[in-house]
Amino acid sequence: MTPRKRRMFAIAGGLGLLAIATALVLNALQSNLVFFFSPTQVVAKEAPRTGSFRVGGLVEQGSVRREADGLTLRFIVTDTAHTVPVTYQGLLPDLFREGKGVVVAGKLDADGVFRATEVLAKHDENYMPPEAADAIKRAGQATAANAMREQPR
Repeated sequence: MTPRKRRMFAIAGGLGLLAIATALVLNALQSNLVFFFSPTQVVAKEAPRTGSFRVGGLVEQGSVRREADGLTLRFIVTDTAHTVPVTYQGLLPDLFREGKGVVVAGKLDADGVFRATEVLAKHDENYMPPEAADAIKRAGQATAANAMREQPR
């Protein structure tokens, strides 16, 4: 084999290995990617029906209910415009409270209940995840705009 052919085979092999490595990295990233949706987006069916995603907002006042087993919890996440019922089984963060910001990760069941596998609560009095704060702000603006349209002139 001539040196030119060896060089061409080496380049082709290197490009093949690079393509395989790129495909593996992109596949790993895609399988670990979790998107954020607000309750309004979930109600509008913008969230995926299969696969994991996150929902964020406020824990609705008076919505937290513990099951008899002590580990299963039901509550409602709201962005002040729409709500999503959530079921979670496990230990909650110490800062989980009604009326406070929360982000839950999991899947949406066919019955519309979000089955959470992870609950993330805010870490101090002034913090709320930016996505959740934006969702609540947008929902409040939409509610105000609808109220303005409904007022008699």
